[in-house]
Amino acid sequence: MIEFDRVTVTYDGASEPALRDVSFIVPEGELALVIGRTGSGKSTLLRAINGLVPHFTGGTLSGRVLVDGRDTRKYRPRDLADVVGMVGQDPMAGFVTDTVEDELAYSMESLGVAPDVMRRRVEETLDLLGLADVRDRALTSLSGGQRQRTAIGAALTSHPAVLVLDEPTSALDPQAAEEVLAALQRLVHDLGVTVVLAEHRLERVIQYADRVIEVPGGAAAVSTGLPAERMVTAPVAPPVVELGRLAGWSPLPLSVRDARRAAVALRRQLDSAAPVRPVAELGDELARCSDLVVGYGAVTALRGVSLSIRAGEVVALMGRNGAGKSTLLNTLVGILPPRSGTASTAGTDPLRTKPAQLVKAVGLVPQEPADILYAATVAEECAAADSDFKVPAGSCRAILERLAPDVAVDLHPRDLSEGQRLCLALAVVLCGAPPLLLLDEPTRGLDYGAKRRLVAILRELAAAGHAVVLSTHDVEMVAEVATRVMVLAEGELVSDGETAEVIAGSPAFAPQVAKILAPLPFLTVGEVADALDRAS
Repeated sequence: MIEFDRVTVTYDGASEPALRDVSFIVPEGELALVIGRTGSGKSTLLRAINGLVPHFTGGTLSGRVLVDGRDTRKYRPRDLADVVGMVGQDPMAGFVTDTVEDELAYSMESLGVAPDVMRRRVEETLDLLGLADVRDRALTSLSGGQRQRTAIGAALTSHPAVLVLDEPTSALDPQAAEEVLAALQRLVHDLGVTVVLAEHRLERVIQYADRVIEVPGGAAAVSTGLPAERMVTAPVAPPVVELGRLAGWSPLPLSVRDARRAAVALRRQLDSAAPVRPVAELGDELARCSDLVVGYGAVTALRGVSLSIRAGEVVALMGRNGAGKSTLLNTLVGILPPRSGTASTAGTDPLRTKPAQLVKAVGLVPQEPADILYAATVAEECAAADSDFKVPAGSCRAILERLAPDVAVDLHPRDLSEGQRLCLALAVVLCGAPPLLLLDEPTRGLDYGAKRRLVAILRELAAAGHAVVLSTHDVEMVAEVATRVMVLAEGELVSDGETAEVIAGSPAFAPQVAKILAPLPFLTVGEVADALDRAS
């Protein structure tokens, strides 16, 4: 169905190819998982499948990409639309209509599908992806996860033979991600659709993959193989695989179910051990909400939320898509006004605080990093941040190099990968070292290495007396760094407590290690490794 034959892609002005001499075949009816570190070339590979590379992106493609027998050098994306459905990293960039239902129908209208067939497929897709309650909503009013599901649905309705997805679950809560992956499984197994997806959260998808395509970046060759074989040496691996490597299991398990079966002896070994977790030293109150109610038009997003954030905390804000997490963060920086109740940051009302003063008290990295990036190059963006926050020259650049070491500073921010762009936005905000740091989905597009580096920075900030609040669906990130978890549901705060207390027994929010070793109280592979070291 898909064949890459000695494909090399070089963008205009680039000193090195984004892809070099790539050859592989994906047969019909397989789910191929593309893995690799942030910025390694995964998105380039995906875009070559539907002809966006090179017809839209420019640059030079040598070799040959065949999709259902069509050579993408001769067929433009519009000529492949009946065969290939594409969902990019940024859903809003691909939308062409105003409402959810119109967006689902658009691709079928372009292909001339009969009206009665269109209506049936739209209804099926709304139910499949849990979008029926927002069918008439404006796309601009949706949460990040709802936008992502809409983008996936818009690609599905035309019933393509090949479906290409770039980070399809990055903005989805665990339940929604499972529903999307289950839908993709049905497409692969029941309808013979060929699915190629790139995903950094391998813990969600590795057990469903028929093959893994590893894109290491640089001069290293792209390689393919069975998931269990590739995970033995792959530089990026989910916690279930890392735990298997630590325990010496063979073959390595790819699912929690298989790992629980293999972990009987490990659970006995750890039975009398307990994880050692640092205790947060709390300081002054940096944010407070009292009976906070916030809404958009007829929609009430927050309902009577009361909370307090203190220095030294790393607080994870969790909940389903549309639960009100981003609304809460935006209210704390004065973007949204409360309908009733109060929200204060550093003891002041953010709506009545001058921006020059507010930015010294609180920093927000939004869900769409490009919203705070304005300069023409990465270097100029970093220099502007140094100047704005009056810190020594090179401070922002140093943070960026720590988060994403290989970012080319002469590129425009829009030419970066989604993960690299997020790292740049993080570096810009972190450069100011605000007492209160708010992060909205801070791990979208980040590989495991980048997440580990971000975790280290957040721990350092908390130890230095800052407070961090991160809205996230990344349960593994929460287990690594959060000292406290708040769960929102339908705009209400339904849970607030220590991380292990809130997430360990939750079917939705428990990390892989907690599920594998339950009822033992371990959350991360690092905690297990530390306990084994102390026992030896």
